[in-house]
Amino acid sequence: MTIEEAAQQGYVDLDGVRTYHEISGTGEPLVLLHGGMCTIDTFAGLASQLAPSYRVYRPERRGHGRTPDVAGPITYQNMAADTVAYLDRLAIAPAHLVGWSDGAVIALLVALTRPDLVRTLTFMGCALTEDGLPAEMLPLPERVPIEALPPFLREMYAAVSPDGPGHFDVVWEKLAPAWTAFPLVDLDELGGLRASTLVVAADHDTVTAEHAAKIARTIPEARLAILPGEHSLPIDKPALVGALVRDYLSGVAMAT
Repeated sequence: MTIEEAAQQGYVDLDGVRTYHEISGTGEPLVLLHGGMCTIDTFAGLASQLAPSYRVYRPERRGHGRTPDVAGPITYQNMAADTVAYLDRLAIAPAHLVGWSDGAVIALLVALTRPDLVRTLTFMGCALTEDGLPAEMLPLPERVPIEALPPFLREMYAAVSPDGPGHFDVVWEKLAPAWTAFPLVDLDELGGLRASTLVVAADHDTVTAEHAAKIARTIPEARLAILPGEHSLPIDKPALVGALVRDYLSGVAMAT
């Protein structure tokens, strides 16, 4: 079966959240969890790098991309619960989880609450505490203004959202509180993480290299990689990130 023949796209119902996803490649299941206010199109390049070796799943979370918004708040906790439902619904656990930015928090919460579903965790581009942010981002406002978001996020949303372009502001109003609710995950919890973990950050990221190193030191036997680039590292340099993830996962497989 070729990668093209294995490609699928469509919707899956997760307890009332009509979730859009795309699947490509063959091999062990690997789930890519996108950043906040992003679509899965941001992971197109990385998916193409990983699909020759893995069965790559790209779900879009509630209110993001092609997945319509639902009543109620958008929190890391309910998006993690949606991800658990996705893994259960598709019966693909234990899976490799690769999360970037908001997706990293969600992947971490899944690994902490349902370790049986996670074979490995790649945690990329995310500060868990406010002191892990670069100095130029501080002091952090109580709420990040919508005007501070990169314009491409609104453009991507407008191109595909079933809720229409204007609903972008509604989704942001729901999600914005999560972006400044530090700590996103208490560092004390990381010592109980069972999944093999790779922590990744760019050298000009929205997380400092020192904080990424602290996260890696706190997680048992975690590995750390600091790569050249910006916060948009997996979008800008999918070949570099893909090679890193493949190498890490190959090493995990050899050790087990």
